[in-house]
Amino acid sequence: MFVTDCRREFYDVIVSQRVLLLVASDVDALCACKILQALFQCDHVQYTLVPVSGWQELETAFLEHKDQFKYFVFINCGANVDLLEILQPEEDTYFFVCDSHRPINVVNVYNETQVKLLVKQDDDLDVPAYDDIFRDEEDEEEDSENESDGSEPSDKRRRFEEEVIERTMRRRQRREWEARRREILFDYEQYEYHGTSSAMVMFDLAWIMSKDLNDMLWWAIVGLTDQWVQDKITHMKYVTDIGILQRHVSRHNHRNEDEENSLSIDCMRIAFEYDLRLALYQHWSLYESLCNTSYTSATLKLWSVQGQKRLQEFLADMGLPLKQVKQKFNSMDVSLKENLREMIEESANKFGMKDLRVQTFSIHFGFKNKFLASDIVYATASLMENIEKEGPETTNFIKALDSLSRGNLDKLHQGLDLAKKQLRAIQQTVASCICTNLVISQGPFLYCSLMEGTPDVKLFSKPVSLCLLSKYLLKSFVCSTKNKRCKLLPLIMAAPMDVEQGTVIMVGIPPETESSDKKNFFGRAFEKAADSTNSRTLHNHFDMSIIELKTEDRSKFLDALISLLS
Repeated sequence: MFVTDCRREFYDVIVSQRVLLLVASDVDALCACKILQALFQCDHVQYTLVPVSGWQELETAFLEHKDQFKYFVFINCGANVDLLEILQPEEDTYFFVCDSHRPINVVNVYNETQVKLLVKQDDDLDVPAYDDIFRDEEDEEEDSENESDGSEPSDKRRRFEEEVIERTMRRRQRREWEARRREILFDYEQYEYHGTSSAMVMFDLAWIMSKDLNDMLWWAIVGLTDQWVQDKITHMKYVTDIGILQRHVSRHNHRNEDEENSLSIDCMRIAFEYDLRLALYQHWSLYESLCNTSYTSATLKLWSVQGQKRLQEFLADMGLPLKQVKQKFNSMDVSLKENLREMIEESANKFGMKDLRVQTFSIHFGFKNKFLASDIVYATASLMENIEKEGPETTNFIKALDSLSRGNLDKLHQGLDLAKKQLRAIQQTVASCICTNLVISQGPFLYCSLMEGTPDVKLFSKPVSLCLLSKYLLKSFVCSTKNKRCKLLPLIMAAPMDVEQGTVIMVGIPPETESSDKKNFFGRAFEKAADSTNSRTLHNHFDMSIIELKTEDRSKFLDALISLLS
């Protein structure tokens, strides 16, 4: 059921209990977790944190801890499946679910006792009515003892015939109701999409309780920016939520900067920015950032010789010398940096890049520490999917979580270096896929498969990296192809997962169109295709549109998808 008062129905209930936090492996979930941890620290709440990267880990974690805990908090996992059916909990176990995945499973919505959903009230959920989905079980039909033996009086026989007709009518009504129920559920569950960021939901809770701090606000901003960077929400939703956070930023960072009231340089300040849509440009060179940002790379077609020429023309139009552009941004001439945004925006309009500036926030503390929200997203995501093995499985998760704290700048800078490597790898792979025509039209969708032995292929066995690559590739392909029909198609991307076990990881992403509502139909399509062909698939990810598949089953699985979506 939906929690209407987060403070009374959620926080006040768990504040005196031992709580198990189950947190998914994405940046928004980490930010929500940091906010909740800060609140728990204020009130000395005992909790155990368990990172979970998929359904198998979630089930294992629940089985291991179900005897010690009665209260479980799920962050960015658990909303889109029937939790009671999967986990089979005892009756005195309670689940609090803060998850941005949509649609929410109807059993979770209408369970009044054990499943509590923490959802922003304004979200448009379109949950079907209770009576359309559930109905009380009909009484069992009368036993055969009432059946006629042919020697009953006529009124008894008439009554019996009426009962038969009534029963037949009831059966027909039930069949019609079930057919309608299947149709309603299909319409409701057909598309996968994302609601309000979990970090924003947790920040709202802190604000209601008057315990919101500037750090918590920053984590809420990073959680929202993660949804935008990963292309999970529409531009309209992003701008609306930025507006909500901007009011909180004004409230927390409004100071009368006079001599008596001035802030120490070490104090943290958050500011609203109308900044450049260039990845990590303040921690890189402007040239590298232009080359490795998907928006500029796709629009200028930088994988081609002609594209490289256009980049030189773009820089010349701005009047920026190559020597300045290729050195670290911090080392550029101050006179150039002062008007850089306006110069870039003016030239970008001439080169077809009308959306090169975006609403975002920055954080300042100390003399030289200034980060944009997107910098933190890239750094944290790269730390979480670092392919260099360092200790146990949870090491990357803990490092990524730590990098969100201001006291761990060394980890954040390590994350920024990893993010640069990741973005370079993505752009090189996109260029090679387009230049070697690896993206092929399969009819209802585009398909691209990375071969074993491709540079950086190990990086793309991770879901977030593969999703980023897929989105960048589709954007670039749409800019490069002359086929109008292909511009409107979705993309399925496959990469080797585990060579020894012979598995591939596969992700489906919706078409790259102006009016795209970010709704993804591949989750249900993958399930149906796997069922109809008995393909050996593993639907382990919280995003239904990411699956693992046996390599030898790939061709029959794709054939089934083509016939299903045609």
